[in-house]
Amino acid sequence: MFRKLYDWVMRLAASRRAPVALAAVSFAESSFFPIPPDVMLAPMVLARRDKAFLYAAICTLASVAGGMLGYAIGVHLEPIGLFILKVFGHPEGQAEFQRWFDQWGLWVILIKGLTPIPYKLVTISAGFARFDFLTFIWASVLTRGVRFFGVAAVLKYLGPAMLHEFEKRLNLYSALLLALLIGGFLVLKVFL
Repeated sequence: MFRKLYDWVMRLAASRRAPVALAAVSFAESSFFPIPPDVMLAPMVLARRDKAFLYAAICTLASVAGGMLGYAIGVHLEPIGLFILKVFGHPEGQAEFQRWFDQWGLWVILIKGLTPIPYKLVTISAGFARFDFLTFIWASVLTRGVRFFGVAAVLKYLGPAMLHEFEKRLNLYSALLLALLIGGFLVLKVFL
């Protein structure tokens, strides 16, 4: 099963439609979509290492644009924002994130934007908190850029060896990735 899915993603990553799909996923993930763009970015870079930084730029710009939508949801569409927080396991998230922004401000964006924590939680909450929009934008560009350009650089320069190892043990690494994802969601649920 993992082999077919892997082969499909690698074919899509090498196709002409890949940059558009990457932009769409990056945009949507920053405001409402559950799947992080790394799922597309990594195989795209592995398939076309010469375009690694172009893909990272697409991912960054689309993610920040999607973050603006998330911010707007927090400011103007509060019921939808509350619903999204609830779906992602934070039914009381508005008050919790408001405290975070009141206490830590910019650091919430700088730290959470680099982590695998769903960025939509940060963007919508920044809107709820009416956090300074220009600061939100430049902090988002910085953190999302560091994250996606970092992933692209590692895969561009270490990719062939990593790809060979990954393909050799695809089932093992797929199971580990699945366990990490489930574990990550459980940790988020308990600690956030």
